[in-house]
Amino acid sequence: MKKLQQLFSEEGQSPWLDNLRRSWLSTGELKQWIDDGVRGITSNPTIFRNAMTDTDDYDTQLLKLIAEGKSIEESYWELVVEDINDALDLMMPLYIDSKGLDGFVSLEVDPNLANDTDRTIKAARDLYSLINKPNLYIKIPATPAGIPAIQQLISEGMSINVTLIFSLERYEQVIEAYLKGLEANSGDLSKVSSVASFFISRTDTEIDNRLALIGSETALTLQGKAAISQGKAAYQIFREKFSGNRWEELCNRGASPQRPLWASTSTKNPEFPDTLYVDELIGPETVNTIPDSTLKAFIDHGNVRRTIDTNEYDSSILEKIENEGVDLREVSQLLEEQGVAAFVDSFNELLQTLEEKVNQLKK
Repeated sequence: MKKLQQLFSEEGQSPWLDNLRRSWLSTGELKQWIDDGVRGITSNPTIFRNAMTDTDDYDTQLLKLIAEGKSIEESYWELVVEDINDALDLMMPLYIDSKGLDGFVSLEVDPNLANDTDRTIKAARDLYSLINKPNLYIKIPATPAGIPAIQQLISEGMSINVTLIFSLERYEQVIEAYLKGLEANSGDLSKVSSVASFFISRTDTEIDNRLALIGSETALTLQGKAAISQGKAAYQIFREKFSGNRWEELCNRGASPQRPLWASTSTKNPEFPDTLYVDELIGPETVNTIPDSTLKAFIDHGNVRRTIDTNEYDSSILEKIENEGVDLREVSQLLEEQGVAAFVDSFNELLQTLEEKVNQLKK
């Protein structure tokens, strides 16, 4: 059995691929990833920026769309939707075989809408209606404006990937939005699915920089521990919230728990093991969406063993970090703002690059 398949069959974790390119669909590379054990796909504006600007895979269709009178932004969405549709079709057998647990492909709404609840809801409805496939996840950031949008869309029966979660407090709000959305939904809850994407490595990068500036002996020993500690604490919250009478009532109506998804799991610090954020967050009813380079590293030398709630976890680490003078609430707010801004920049840069491409190709 292949290592990614072991991850699911032995430890109950679903490995997803955090990347998507048109060439992977046409050459069979994405199909090979699925055969190797990948159980879902995530995308974001940065992924599509890289895919569309690094290759000429989209040029012919882009010119055709512009010739038909489409705007640059309209053309972008048509290009993206085609890739998403093809990926959804490729993942559909797994979605069916897993009875709707996996086989999802995630597509993010325009990141410029992150602070607008009503427009986020409309954009999600439009994409859900346009694509109309049961294994589509609409990605919505867990901003203050995103939380009520998530609740509303879950109540309407949509499947949502909640992205850009950086704090335990915001994670609890995301779970509450999911539960309230299910409670307000009078339909078949077995058709509704959600994951909560908790970002990992970016947290360590910011906190470690602050610990380095503090420079005390204790601060330096805490470097590289915050993100994994937050993930393990989030898993405890997950286990608590998806149990008890309230959850049992929803289960009886067919509901599935909103699985925690570990995102941003490539290692940013070269001094850390390249599979650190995969090896240390393995456990049942979780997802890890992993860039292809990190997936290859894990297949080569990663460890398949349950680590998410082992005795190695020191629940006091986050408290120790705050005692050293790092404000975790401030860090999470900064990372949320930076995360939204990064996706906005990627989206806007891509539109500009596509316009420049069109002008070049027309010459």
